[in-house]
Amino acid sequence: MRIGEIAALVGVTTRAVRHYHHIGLLPEPARRANGYRAYTVRDAVLLARVRRLTELGLGLDEVRDALADDAGRELAEILAELDADLARQQDELAERRRRLAELSAGPGPRAFTGLLAEAPPTSSPSAALDREHLALLDATGTGGEELYAALVPVAADPAVLALYERLDALAGAVPDDPRVPELAADLVAAVPDEVFAALPTDAGPAAVPGFEEALLAQYAPAQAEVVRRVMEAFAERVRG
Repeated sequence: MRIGEIAALVGVTTRAVRHYHHIGLLPEPARRANGYRAYTVRDAVLLARVRRLTELGLGLDEVRDALADDAGRELAEILAELDADLARQQDELAERRRRLAELSAGPGPRAFTGLLAEAPPTSSPSAALDREHLALLDATGTGGEELYAALVPVAADPAVLALYERLDALAGAVPDDPRVPELAADLVAAVPDEVFAALPTDAGPAAVPGFEEALLAQYAPAQAEVVRRVMEAFAERVRG
């Protein structure tokens, strides 16, 4: 096999193969009379091992150590191990695809994907951030169908987009801008009691130290002041 052929077989680039030669991770095979390197099946097995170990997160020095432990092993044994690795990867991919299908289908309009489907398209940066925060709730398992169901009317309300646009308009304002308290109050008023009843009280990202500071840092000063006031009002209503 030539370098392009072994690279295609294993699923790496020829540049990667040459780099592994350069750092001594992959022995460079003898060249034929025409000047081309002639790679063997064992070279392909070794290259596949390098790829597999780097995909597992090992550094190149760690890969070198792991390959040294394989020295002297029979080719059939290494091939059997590679086959087992591939079978495990197939099982992992199948499980990930199954979970992805569940997330995509969802149990109905109450699911997170259904909630996003109800939200009208918008180019508002504030709306995009809000959806990212909801995605974080969902990813940490602290959202729940009850919360998503309660948020559907909010997400589908065109008036909510107007509130996001008002928040966008504060991008260049100072925290004591007179628009801040009114907008914060309007945002809180736009959220129905059902949403507050479904919000997690002592779990989720908000319970992690430093999360509030990280969240507010995503906004400009006046916007952050609006969000801070909204979060305080939300916390009071959840506790109350």
